Amino acid sequence: MIAQLANNQSCRPSNPSLFPVCYWTVIALLFAGAVWQRFKLPLDPIADPDTWGYLSPALRKLTGAEFGHTNGRNFVYPGFLFLVLRLFGTFRAIATTQHLLGLLAGAVFLVSWKRAQVFVPNPRIGRVGYDLLGLGGAAVVLLQWQTIAFEQAIRPESICTFVLSVTLYFLIQFLACFFVEHRRTATVAYGIALSFAAIFLASIKPSFVFASLFVLTPIIALLWRKDWLRQKVWFSLGFAVSAAILLLPEYFLRRNDELSRTFLPTTLFAFHANLIRDQLADDLTKNVNLPYSRDRLERLYLTLRAEITKSHTARHYAYRSLGFDPDFLMYDPNSIAVQTRREFRGDIAAVCAFYRFYYWRIWQKRPQQVLEKVARQMRTFYLPYCRAYEPRITQKFGGAYQQSVLSLGDPICRKVWTAYPAAVDFMTRTQELGRRELRFQQPLLLPIIPMLVLLASITYSTLLIVAFVLAGFVAPISAPFGRLRAVASLAVFAFLFNAAYCLEVAVISSLDISRYRTVQMYSTLVAQLLGLWFVLEFVSEMWERRKQRLAQETPQDARRHL
Repeated sequence: MIAQLANNQSCRPSNPSLFPVCYWTVIALLFAGAVWQRFKLPLDPIADPDTWGYLSPALRKLTGAEFGHTNGRNFVYPGFLFLVLRLFGTFRAIATTQHLLGLLAGAVFLVSWKRAQVFVPNPRIGRVGYDLLGLGGAAVVLLQWQTIAFEQAIRPESICTFVLSVTLYFLIQFLACFFVEHRRTATVAYGIALSFAAIFLASIKPSFVFASLFVLTPIIALLWRKDWLRQKVWFSLGFAVSAAILLLPEYFLRRNDELSRTFLPTTLFAFHANLIRDQLADDLTKNVNLPYSRDRLERLYLTLRAEITKSHTARHYAYRSLGFDPDFLMYDPNSIAVQTRREFRGDIAAVCAFYRFYYWRIWQKRPQQVLEKVARQMRTFYLPYCRAYEPRITQKFGGAYQQSVLSLGDPICRKVWTAYPAAVDFMTRTQELGRRELRFQQPLLLPIIPMLVLLASITYSTLLIVAFVLAGFVAPISAPFGRLRAVASLAVFAFLFNAAYCLEVAVISSLDISRYRTVQMYSTLVAQLLGLWFVLEFVSEMWERRKQRLAQETPQDARRHL
């Protein structure tokens, strides 16, 4: 139906014969520039204080020990590191593989953008205009420095752009096959692939759990379809196998990792410490009957109050939206986390139960303050500009390599990596790179990239509001704007995907952590381009209808308008 409406209403001429040549030439130049920008950098990856949790399982397995959890990290990215090191035997293969996946993400973006045109086969802005939007998005994905910097790191964010690109590609394919083309087998195949990709995304980066659940909501339409019983059965089997492949190993591996049990409760407690402190004070003042003794609560309250003050003094520049430093509360040698464990005499289950109890208690007793905290975190992402983008021109890497040496220089880490020759070579090269002044410089011939990123960052929230308003306008009107409903739905869904991610981080921790914002760059860009496409289609539709109305008016009607 959408295709029929588009074919009946569109009167656009075919693309100029020269445009396809120019289009593929630009794509070739974009990929050539992207390859050059990535591989002119040192291929030795960059470590940080969190890297050991991802690298340790791989190194232990490579040196004869068992593969297992370290510091509560999911097994997927450590498994990726193990496979790369096992196949190639050098740390340079890590950055190389991640760069190749970044390039592949750019290709997947272009394929996804082409495929999305099925929802409006003959766009009012013309196929040339539509392709130009896709080229602009591909240029940002391939050439923006922050994606390249992520690919240099030994962190799961380094492959998130690729996984996001694949997830959104499968989503578009599922929607097209189910709602537009009604291809049953393809719908089931892409539904299973989407499920696997969404679970994989949440596995490598747990902050995507809400977003991954949200991206699976269109599958409800498949399960709701009455005459698709066989397809439902096959999809359910595929979903179960996908979940088992990714979730069962994690379930068994995390049982021997204490931090896997304590990390989330401790995070909830530390990032809401000020609200929990105030609730503890209220409970003590009112002498509320609670599962914990008054003496214990008094000690914990006094300790928490003192540690919050210390955290602000030690790192007043961190977590400005919170007013204190939760990392200090979690990781300082004499932090509230350490003292709480001591208070409960090392009983991990009791400590986690206490953390969860007071987290849910502030939701019950201080819902307004908690919602205000969530709103502040959401505002950090959206206002005054979208912080998924970082429109810099240069990025220094010398200090990052110095940090790599410090991050892996702990005696416990050193004992493991010195047993693996490739790791010793990597650390030797990293020490040398740390003494050099290395930086990523946006080529002077491509100033358009930081300009596009800056423009995208300052227009994101405005475009979101405009897209939602126009989507609400076209939704109830079937005849004139039926052809716009599909692209409007895509744009709104993409914007909500980002909102689901931000909501999870806002509820659990804080969007003051820059990587929680910038890891969304790909999905943010996709949402923005879909929103821009929808707005341009709406404006073009209104312009066409105005011209048709004026053409049908009599001269007397025209003079009346004048």
